[in-house]
Amino acid sequence: MLELKNINITLKERTLIQNLNLRIAPGEIVTIMGRSGSGKSSLLSYVGGDLDQAFSASGEILLDDMPLTTLPPEQRGLGRLFQDDLLFPHMTVAENLLFAIPKMPSNERHAMMLTALHRAELQGFENRAPHTLSGGQRARVALMRSLLAKPKAILLDEPFSKLDQELRQTIRDYTFQHILARNIPALLVTHDKEDVPKSGRVISLIEGGKFSDV
Repeated sequence: MLELKNINITLKERTLIQNLNLRIAPGEIVTIMGRSGSGKSSLLSYVGGDLDQAFSASGEILLDDMPLTTLPPEQRGLGRLFQDDLLFPHMTVAENLLFAIPKMPSNERHAMMLTALHRAELQGFENRAPHTLSGGQRARVALMRSLLAKPKAILLDEPFSKLDQELRQTIRDYTFQHILARNIPALLVTHDKEDVPKSGRVISLIEGGKFSDV
């Protein structure tokens, strides 16, 4: 369970998020919608622990009842997917995936990497450089890398916005299926109604940092 309690975020004198309270169950994908610049990505940054110091923020973040608010990003147990895939260009596909896997015997790490490639339908791509992949292939590698870290929840920051329409639908469905299979809570921010999972809960961010259910 991912819980946000009384979250407030301001930038100078502008209120971006006001008194947000939200509970996201395992396997649930909650979508926050709002126009560009409304504060959606700032909310994810606060939850993820990397909000810029120019912002003022307060409120509690709990994951499975464990407080996260004072922890650094790497200790929060959260996965992240952005609109840019952020693969390391100097690493191969295999090295990008292995980077995310927790410390364990090398043969086990290698087996997990190969399994991830199989699930992404990218068998044989281990030694490929990221720049040689298509947009959809890069998106799948980025998702697998996020999941290999075994996050307890995942944050999605408009991860489909730079994909063409046909590919967008495929990668969107692929991402949601894997989140449900892992049974982890997910918080998605977007300004596109097409990105909302079917029957998913949607919250609209409106003027003044307030929220309303859609």
